[in-house]
Amino acid sequence: MNKEKPIEAKVMVMDYVAKAKNNSIPEKTRLSDANNAFYWSSKLKDNIEKREIQSEIGLIYYSLKDYYQFKKINEEILALSRQIFDSLGMAKSYSNLGSFYNRKKIKDSAFYNFDKAEKIFSQMSKKDPESHGAALYNMAILQRDFKDYLGSEANTIKAIKKFEESKINLNLYLCYNNLGIISKDLGKYDEAIKNYQNALDYARKMENGEYRQIQALNNIGVVYKSQKKYDKAIAKYIEALGYEKLLNSNLITKANLLDNLAYARFLSGAKIDVLKQLKEPLHIRDSIGDKRGLITNNLHLAEYYKSIKEDSIATNYAITAKNIAELGGYKKELLDAFLLLSKVSDSYTGLLYAQNYIRLNDSLIKEERLFEDKFARIKFETEEIVEKNQQISKENEILIIAILGLTALFLLGYIIFRQQQSNKELLFSQTQQESNEEIYRLLLNQQIKLEEGRQMEQQRMSEELHDGVLGRLFGVRLSLDGINQRANDGFTEARNKYIDELKAIEKEIRLISHDLGAETLPSDVAYIDAVENLIGDLCNAHKISFEFNNDEDIDWESVDDQKKVNLFRILQESMQNIFKHASADLIKINFEYADGNINLTILDDGVGFNSTKVKRGIGLKNITSRVNQMQGQVQFINDVDTGGTMVSVSVPAKNNVAELY
Repeated sequence: MNKEKPIEAKVMVMDYVAKAKNNSIPEKTRLSDANNAFYWSSKLKDNIEKREIQSEIGLIYYSLKDYYQFKKINEEILALSRQIFDSLGMAKSYSNLGSFYNRKKIKDSAFYNFDKAEKIFSQMSKKDPESHGAALYNMAILQRDFKDYLGSEANTIKAIKKFEESKINLNLYLCYNNLGIISKDLGKYDEAIKNYQNALDYARKMENGEYRQIQALNNIGVVYKSQKKYDKAIAKYIEALGYEKLLNSNLITKANLLDNLAYARFLSGAKIDVLKQLKEPLHIRDSIGDKRGLITNNLHLAEYYKSIKEDSIATNYAITAKNIAELGGYKKELLDAFLLLSKVSDSYTGLLYAQNYIRLNDSLIKEERLFEDKFARIKFETEEIVEKNQQISKENEILIIAILGLTALFLLGYIIFRQQQSNKELLFSQTQQESNEEIYRLLLNQQIKLEEGRQMEQQRMSEELHDGVLGRLFGVRLSLDGINQRANDGFTEARNKYIDELKAIEKEIRLISHDLGAETLPSDVAYIDAVENLIGDLCNAHKISFEFNNDEDIDWESVDDQKKVNLFRILQESMQNIFKHASADLIKINFEYADGNINLTILDDGVGFNSTKVKRGIGLKNITSRVNQMQGQVQFINDVDTGGTMVSVSVPAKNNVAELY
């Protein structure tokens, strides 16, 4: 096979990179150009120039929101950087992988990668203060989210020192804003105002920094409100509302400022027009579908009516806030709603709400502690890895062989353990499905809570598989490859056999991880992209051709999240049935919109099925159950003439709102 010359490959790469950066052409074309650039970059000589070119391509993927390609190219850059001993490349790759996991809300993996990046930056002789500061800042944000305030504050201060070297006002604004949030949450209000004022000063130095100025003014107002200095808070809100032109194009921020202003006036004891001012942001938020804002607004209105002894009206607003919070999964706001309802309801109902408040509060505290422990463990483990790497470089071959032997024993033990876990997981999944069906008939809201718990457990197991076990398997395989390159002892063929087996295990774990993680869809990835990625990944893994069509008349953003998950899982289950039983060469998948319904058809050219046995399988029962939950219809059709199977699902595009309450 002829290999392209490096000079020709570089010309092709730079040509496609230039095209992919051209904002005047369609994004789909730019993405294709980026893929071509990635392909040609793989043919370049392994050196720092190749790493820099691939880093540039990675940024293009990120700007085009193809985050999985962004992850893939950074994993390749990391491997290349290790090979050529490029510390800067390794640090930036870890930082980019942290950004990927942070965007996907996989917080522990994000923290792990940012921490790895920060440690490499700290040990480099040639400094990159901006990238180092970014890694520290991102770690600080994750620590703050889970109330590790001391750790977050320490890393933010370190980041400020790095950013002061690069003198980028936006980065310094973000750091002081984070310090302001930490100080406010800790009740250090004077310190919070000082930090927010620093953030405001940097925002005023920024070109086009008006929006950041609005944020800083609002934050200062919030601190004054917490200090009960309502006149000062009101003044800051009014100053922020002075940016009228910018706020008219950002209604979420405008509604937030109006609500804060009205609430501060209410707390100050003002009477005139307070109710009118509280309702104005409510109408704006309702028109743009700002769920979190609607919760806050309804709680403020409930407080207002409670203050004038209209407990029945207050209860109605508080219940509205509670329902929105429950459906949207806003736990902190739900906590506030339970607390207010416990005060405005009758004694018996109020006691029930108080009990709900205590249970949810305990759950949130436990969750925060778990993440704090996980972050601490990740930090400890990464420090241990650095130590071990330094020791391994000084050890002899006998010690390396001993480590490999222990690793092999661990792997064997893990495989046995994983088999037991898989059996437990299957049993749990079956039991959970039966429970969900029963609970759904009794109360939809309760079903949503149980479903959320199951999804969190599946997501956790997916993360542990992908980020823990798969990494260790990959490390073992690299070690075996390394021995093959150095050794000539007659066992190369045997080791190759085990390397192939490790690759097969890695592939199987990726599929299991993908399957477990698919129950929850990331909010920042377009739904139809997630579906197409699923189809492509599974069909490529099983070497089956596919055709996929999506009706553009379907407005996926307006479709209920639970319905999208159900359709996603039905598609996934159907494809698994095809892979296991159909012996098919081609799968055709089609989403179509007709008469207010979303129609999904999955057609294969396989061997068909026995109609007397088709209803016995758990997979088909799961599909039927999910369709029934969505008040839809499903058919399993066997084509007698040509062979093959068609699964036809039809569900309403919109939920019947009356049935949800």
